[in-house]
Amino acid sequence: MKKISFKTGLLLSVLCSVIVLSCKKSEIVTNPTVTDPNSPASQIAASENLVIPASVDLPTNAPNGNTRVATFYAVGVQKYKAQEIAGSSPVAYQWVFVAPQADLYDATNKKVGNHSAGPTWQLSAADSMYGQAFTPARTAPGVDANSIDWLLLMPKQGKASTGIFADVSYVQRVATKGGKAPTTAPTAATDVVEVGYTAVYRFSKQKQ
Repeated sequence: MKKISFKTGLLLSVLCSVIVLSCKKSEIVTNPTVTDPNSPASQIAASENLVIPASVDLPTNAPNGNTRVATFYAVGVQKYKAQEIAGSSPVAYQWVFVAPQADLYDATNKKVGNHSAGPTWQLSAADSMYGQAFTPARTAPGVDANSIDWLLLMPKQGKASTGIFADVSYVQRVATKGGKAPTTAPTAATDVVEVGYTAVYRFSKQKQ
């Protein structure tokens, strides 16, 4: 049997390394959640480890409790417009919230729907719901000064939820990043701004 020379062995070692690196690169391309902590799948998974403040946590609803219907990761903007501050002299303006506009992604990184004014969440013509705040509002501060509040919402009265959302009792907005109105006040009545944000939306129902 012929012995493999040092030069040949080195060449084989390099070749094997190239093959291994190519396989790893292929894995990253076909499965971005392997190394991408910013993917929707990673963000949704990380959100399951969050400590939810009592103000936006689900009611216990004993004895049966609640069950999760769906979880989506939103990527989009929060829209604001200028509003005159009543009684200000000279005239001054402040930012007021208008509506969200975001794409919704599921735990496989697939874009599945959108979130917009209402607020409403829609996956298809047959799967949609409107939400509204509790009275008093159920909120908790975001993790930093630039992040919008976490929320607990309920289905909007008079608006039937459909499809996957038909039995939803609660909507939680958690893990928010960004979205707060600018700290610099608007200078004209026509000023508008869109502020980028991400969040995780959880849809749950009360078990019967």
